[in-house]
Amino acid sequence: MKDLMGRAIWDYYHNDNPEDLQTETSISELDELPVDYLFRDFEEMNDIEQKALLLSEGKVLDIGAGAGSHSLYLQNEKNLEVTVLDISPKSIEVCKLRGIKKAVCENMLDFSGETFDTILLLMNGTGVFESLAKIDPYLQKLHTLLNDGGQVLIDSTDILYMFDRDKDGGVYIPAGGYYGELEYVVHYKGESEEPITWLYLDFNTLKNAAQNNGFKIERVFKDEDSYLAKLTKK
Repeated sequence: MKDLMGRAIWDYYHNDNPEDLQTETSISELDELPVDYLFRDFEEMNDIEQKALLLSEGKVLDIGAGAGSHSLYLQNEKNLEVTVLDISPKSIEVCKLRGIKKAVCENMLDFSGETFDTILLLMNGTGVFESLAKIDPYLQKLHTLLNDGGQVLIDSTDILYMFDRDKDGGVYIPAGGYYGELEYVVHYKGESEEPITWLYLDFNTLKNAAQNNGFKIERVFKDEDSYLAKLTKK
């Protein structure tokens, strides 16, 4: 991993000639991702992010924290004990520089030793599951990291709207897999990461997977095709 996302975050924080990231998927063309988007404060975040932060309580684990903006709000404004977790070394360094007290560079599947009252996975949190074939071990890991009575707050988008429809309303979906499994590529300053598999989940598919792995689930917020779900132990 070249850690291009982390490099962009690092460059922006240090004002070292940052450029916008570029992203593309197997079903979408090149798109700009302004790096300052990762440094938004609470008022600039979307309704799903704000709802998740308002629901957060107790000891919090923020998975895929990026520049740490969600955790900074929870730590500084709500006075919660927060641990940020990300596989990007430079992102974790910036989280520490921004004042986050506990930041860990590790894959969530390898992280252990603590349990939490709230686990956050935001900005298409289901993406970390990679694919439907891998979703069970990720959900099982979340189950072990969650305190009894705790909550997992995770968001995603049903991307069915991105596919063409016929005159009768039928959707043209590629054969051979779930339509929310995409290849995702990040570009920065002329370099490209190796493609990763990134998972967008419709709510019912997440619901079935969660229930099969020891969770109860409810959709606590919906915004068009996107949603925030809360998972609790059965």
